[in-house]
Amino acid sequence: MFSENVRCLVVVGAQWGDEGKGKLVDVLAEQADIVARYQGGANAGHTVRAGDDEFILHLVPSGILYPTVRCLLGNGVVVDPWALVGELDALEARGIDLDGRLGLARRAHLVLPYHKALDEAQESSRDSAKKIGTTGRGIGPTYRDKIARVGLRVGDLADMIRARDIVTAGTNAANEAIERMGGEARVDVDEVMTDLETVRDTLLSLATDTGGEIRSGLARGGRVLLEGAQGALLDIDHGTYPYVTSSTTTAGGAGAGVGVGPTVIDGVLGVVKAYTTRVGNGPLPTELAGDEAETLRNLGGEFGATTGRPRRPGWFDANVVRYAAGVNGLTALAVTKLDVLDSFAELRLATAYELDGRVVSTFPDSIHELERVQPVYADQPGWMCETTGCRTWEELPGEARAYLRGLEKEVGVPIRYIGVGAARRETIRLADEGIAGAEAA
Repeated sequence: MFSENVRCLVVVGAQWGDEGKGKLVDVLAEQADIVARYQGGANAGHTVRAGDDEFILHLVPSGILYPTVRCLLGNGVVVDPWALVGELDALEARGIDLDGRLGLARRAHLVLPYHKALDEAQESSRDSAKKIGTTGRGIGPTYRDKIARVGLRVGDLADMIRARDIVTAGTNAANEAIERMGGEARVDVDEVMTDLETVRDTLLSLATDTGGEIRSGLARGGRVLLEGAQGALLDIDHGTYPYVTSSTTTAGGAGAGVGVGPTVIDGVLGVVKAYTTRVGNGPLPTELAGDEAETLRNLGGEFGATTGRPRRPGWFDANVVRYAAGVNGLTALAVTKLDVLDSFAELRLATAYELDGRVVSTFPDSIHELERVQPVYADQPGWMCETTGCRTWEELPGEARAYLRGLEKEVGVPIRYIGVGAARRETIRLADEGIAGAEAA
């Protein structure tokens, strides 16, 4: 993806998250000088395999496994200080050299204990039908404090008197809200401040101007990868609201989330699974049930890297990805986990929806309409053989190539990468023109 004309690339999820962005960022990071995360928090989980080793990253960008890459957490990320320090300690314990390799935006907001307590109380107070499916990591309340202009940022830790004032106000407001909701948890200001002292020096030592670093890197001719968390259909504005996360997950949030303008971004790679999953509540038009769902879930290892919750699987939904292509301005696609479909005798690809008696090929902006749609499927035979060993387009079974052709045609974006396994080497790379270029070669 990187080239003379593409030096700043955004990688986004183009479904409901868990598409395998971590692996793609890891694959692309080999060519990058800087990898920066632009939104989300420790509710994300990116699983990366390097050789025989597996790493599950929550806050640290996936590029950390390459010793020459500088990794940044942008101002759009909400950072759990203790989760970050724990993640850094775990990486160092496994031999990853972090010296001078991680930067943290001074403007990034901190997730504090009262945010987590409030998150859990809010979710517990909701009726079962109205639960959002939050991870309870305090992400939503932290973003709310950010927008309300009452949050604590990394740079505030330089003045602990001011930090205490912010923490006191936040703790008192959270405790009052939890009491109103009938929750029993309470947060103590002194305990929060004592715990902050244990991570303060580490966070301040990492503090930087992420936008300035990226602009300087590009000016020197460097290559920059901007990494998102979650997926486009969980975007606060463009996702299946209210069953969404609390940040801008789409490519439009990348510049704002690290501190650069949109004109520096040269390309947007959308990552999708060869099927569909989502975790938590909310509509999933192509959702499978029963044994078929259980088979796909187990074959794909569809359990959350952060929570361990089972994901809800379904067939590939072209309406979803067409919509994601539009709101992200996708210039290329990466299709992951093709190998998970190896044992299916028949495959289904949703090409449109039937809504109230009419066929639509667009994605509804109303959750109430989305709950009523019925997928219109194109069926085709599966390939019933292993694809994990394939390294070129020509090596894929004919039925797999036909499935990918149909997927690319329906979405209207060229496929550049095809994942046939979890390891770095288990990735087929195509030319800029996607499948057409591969077949013309």
